[in-house]
Amino acid sequence: MGDTEKINYIRVIGGGLVAGIINDILGYLVDGVMLSARWTSAMRQLGRSEFSLNQMIGFNILGLVWGIFAVWLYAAIRTRYGAGPKTAVCAGLAVWAIGTLLPNAGFWLAGVLPRGLTVLTTGGGIVEAVVAVLAGAALYQEGKSPA
Repeated sequence: MGDTEKINYIRVIGGGLVAGIINDILGYLVDGVMLSARWTSAMRQLGRSEFSLNQMIGFNILGLVWGIFAVWLYAAIRTRYGAGPKTAVCAGLAVWAIGTLLPNAGFWLAGVLPRGLTVLTTGGGIVEAVVAVLAGAALYQEGKSPA
């Protein structure tokens, strides 16, 4: 990494878990509460029932992994963009674009998800991602972890 300090992976994991938990909570509020009826309708159109408990657990685990990746990305780009909220927003937008925008656009183009649901869940996702990465990045520091 040249003259810069190495990534503090303990802080990446800690901040990433916080980011993942916040992302999971906000995702539940957007998709599980505000868009619940639209998701139920879309799932019925696909011949599926509501999400199972195992699926919800899986989504939450993916959310934690997402958070760790997002804070790792923040840590990786902060040497170029500088530490702080602006860089956290950039990392949040990047993980949103790759993990939400592009897949949702593909699902919509393939006719899997209705346009209204796709737009709303994708729009909610940008807020979820930015807020979550801002929180996780606020906990990240390079250098030695506290003992």
